[in-house]
Amino acid sequence: MLKKQFILLLFLLVSFAGRASMILIPMDESTQQNHLKAYGITYWVLEKNYKASWLLNYRGGSFLLPDAEEIRRECQIRGVTFEVISDGEAKSIQDEISSPSQNMETVVLEKAPKIAVYTPAGKQPWDDAVTLVLTYAEIPFEKIYDEEVLNDALLLYDWLHLHHEDFTGQYGRFFGAYRNAPWYIEQKKEAEALAAKLGYSKVSEEKLAVANKIRDFVIGGGFMFAMCSATDSFDIALSAEGVDICETMFDGDPSDPNYQASIDYNKTMAFKDFHLEHNPVVYEFSDIDMTTKRKVLMDNDYFTLMEYSAKWDPIPTMLCQNHTQLVKGFMGQTTSFDESLVKSNVLIMGQNLQNGEARYIHGTKGKGMFTFYGGHDPEDYQHRVGDAPTVLDLHPNSPGYRLILNNVLFPAARKKKLKT
Repeated sequence: MLKKQFILLLFLLVSFAGRASMILIPMDESTQQNHLKAYGITYWVLEKNYKASWLLNYRGGSFLLPDAEEIRRECQIRGVTFEVISDGEAKSIQDEISSPSQNMETVVLEKAPKIAVYTPAGKQPWDDAVTLVLTYAEIPFEKIYDEEVLNDALLLYDWLHLHHEDFTGQYGRFFGAYRNAPWYIEQKKEAEALAAKLGYSKVSEEKLAVANKIRDFVIGGGFMFAMCSATDSFDIALSAEGVDICETMFDGDPSDPNYQASIDYNKTMAFKDFHLEHNPVVYEFSDIDMTTKRKVLMDNDYFTLMEYSAKWDPIPTMLCQNHTQLVKGFMGQTTSFDESLVKSNVLIMGQNLQNGEARYIHGTKGKGMFTFYGGHDPEDYQHRVGDAPTVLDLHPNSPGYRLILNNVLFPAARKKKLKT
C-alpha cells in the first residue's frame, strides 16, 4: 500500500513538474512580429513585480518571463509573439547560455526604471524618436523641463532622455534658415521668459545650469540617453562654462574674443579637441557632427553594431541587442560623431567605418552612465521641420528603434560587479 502511494506521489510530482512553464519572448528576426512592443511587455511585467530575464545574444536578445495568464493575455492584446515552454526547456536554454563556449549571458531584470523625458511643453510625440517609441511600446514616462531639473526633480528618476535640445543657448542654430519664422520667434521669446523667471539674465546661462544638474544626476548614479543635437550641444555647454560663445543675435552681446582657446575639454563627457562653428548662420555647432562631412549615399548608409563578450562585458552587450548587426543610417542635426573627437574612454558601439564616424557611443561618469545616439528618427532618413510623424505600426521590427529601447530596459538589470 505504501509503495503504491509512493508511486502515485512520484507520478503527481513528475506531472506537476512537466506542467510548470515559462514564457519566452523571442527577439530574432524571423519569429517576433513586434520587437518594439516586446520591450513594453517586459517593462509591464516588471511593473507587476514579476522578475524577468534578458537572454543576451540568445535569439536576438530574447526575454524569459514567468508564466501567468495575465502575461499571456497582455502579449496577445499587444500583438507580441511568445512561446510557452516547460521548466525543463527553460533550464536547457539556461544551460546552453551558461556554457563557456557560448557568447551569451542571462541578466536578471528586477525593477521597472522610473523614466523622465526632458522636453519642453507643447512638443508633439513625433518631434522626438524616444518619446514616440516609448508611447508606441506603452512604456510610461513623465515629462520634465528646466524648472523641474533645477528644482532637483531628477532625484525621482532612474533614467533620463534628453529631447533634441540645444544646451548652448543658440536656439538650435536655426537662425540662418528660420529667423523670421513665427515658431522660431515664439520659441526664442519663451526661452528668454523662462530663463528670466528662473533668475538668469541669459538663456545660455540657464541652459548651462540645467546641463550641470543633468551631469550631476549621472555622476550620482543616473542613466542618461541623448539623441541628435542634445548630444554634442550638451558637451559643448559643459566645456564652455564661463565663456560666452553666443553671438549678438542669440544673447544680445558679442561672444568672447578667441573663445575657442578657452574651451575646457576636461569638463565634457564624450568629446575632445573639437572646434566650434563661429558663423552663426551655419546650421552646425562644431566639427563633432559628421553631417556636412559625410560621403555616404542614402542607399549605402548603414552602421555596424559592435560585438562584445556577453559574459565579460554585459553592459555594452545589453545596449547592442538586436536581430541584426547592420542598422540603416538616418540623418539629424547631429547625424553622427567624428571618431577622432570621441574620448578614448568612451565605447563606440555602432560605427560607419567607411566614413570614420561613430553613431552610437556609451560611457561612464562617476557612478552613472550615458549613451549618445546620432540622428533624429531611425525610420525617417532626413526628418525636416514640419514633416509628418513616423507611424511605428509600419516599423514594428525597427532595429534602429530597438537600440533606444535597449537603453530603457538597461537600468532594470540586477547590479553586479563588472569583470572589466
